[in-house]
Amino acid sequence: MPITKEQKQEIMTKYGKSPSDSGSPEVQIAILTNRINELSTHFGKNVKDHHSRMGLLKMVGKRRRLLEYLQKKNIERYRKIIQELDLRK
Repeated sequence: MPITKEQKQEIMTKYGKSPSDSGSPEVQIAILTNRINELSTHFGKNVKDHHSRMGLLKMVGKRRRLLEYLQKKNIERYRKIIQELDLRK
């Protein structure tokens, strides 16, 4: 199930610099994380959905690239988003 406008707006207000900020790396990472988590639960029921699995792998790769970019540009913002989204163990 895709992310709703309300969910996206909530993520943008929480992680963005302004309520309409959808382009900053933190917001993009948070939106991708939300979609990845939803798809992960989807695969519990639909094991043979390989087409969506490819989309999931693309989203994980895009999130990884955004995290690497943020780590190079501003390590403090990177550490903050990692902690808030609980991405690293």
